[in-house]
Amino acid sequence: MNNKNKKVSAIILLVVTATMWSLGGLLIKSINAHPLAIAGTRSAISCIIMILYVKKPKFNWSFTQIAAGVAYASMVITFVFSTKLTTAANAILLEYTAPIFVALLSAWMLKEKPKAIDWVTIMLVFGGMVLFFLDSLDAKGFAGNIFGLLSGISYALFTVFMRMQKNGSPIESVILGNAISAIVGIPFIFMSVPDFKGWLFLVILGVVQLGIPYIMYSEAIKNASALEASIITMIEPILNPIWVVLIIGEIPGVLSIIGGIIVIATVAIRCVILSSTKHTDEENLNEKMEVKSIAS
Repeated sequence: MNNKNKKVSAIILLVVTATMWSLGGLLIKSINAHPLAIAGTRSAISCIIMILYVKKPKFNWSFTQIAAGVAYASMVITFVFSTKLTTAANAILLEYTAPIFVALLSAWMLKEKPKAIDWVTIMLVFGGMVLFFLDSLDAKGFAGNIFGLLSGISYALFTVFMRMQKNGSPIESVILGNAISAIVGIPFIFMSVPDFKGWLFLVILGVVQLGIPYIMYSEAIKNASALEASIITMIEPILNPIWVVLIIGEIPGVLSIIGGIIVIATVAIRCVILSSTKHTDEENLNEKMEVKSIAS
């Protein structure tokens, strides 16, 4: 397969991956069970799928590998709580505030100095985030938004700890995170045992919504640029609430919709600008190398 076909295949895989991820809100809301039970069972099934794919996972039990696993478990658990307590739109869009926390955490943990665009992004996304809370004045909705925010922070920590393993094998952190989530959550299944439909949706969550998409993403990212991966996976926060609106009829408030547009647009524009800057820097570096080569 030539490079062009590999690129097309990668883009198709990313579109399918993001679409499968987007089923999370609808499926979680359709299961009558404790949020921890949903998170744990979904992760247990996903963990099995990933181990079958990796075959021989390499656990080094380093701090970063374990920390990434804990952050992942926190991310998936708080996301399920958020989806159960507030609208699917609020849950997924608050999780996608992660880039602002990545920028802040990177300055502290990775010593990567935030750029001016990062601070602009932080202010805009924070403004959009405030609208979610203004739109959810009841206790349940407010708690759901808090869990959504915690999911975004966990997502950011997961990203930073995964980045620390860029020269290793970070997929093991995802397997470990799913195992942690399973251990914590599965015992809660006995608090409210799902019916047949609930079990069916749990299997779909573990296999179709979490397990297979992560495998597809790991393959697609090999032949897609960071920009393509970032922009295409934005399909998830867009489709997630749409499935819920169409099938369950849950409609987010006007302020939440405005906040969501601000969050998604800001994050997408940031991805484009940073990618363009990186491309320009690489071109300048190549030109300098060529000049140096000619001079020598």
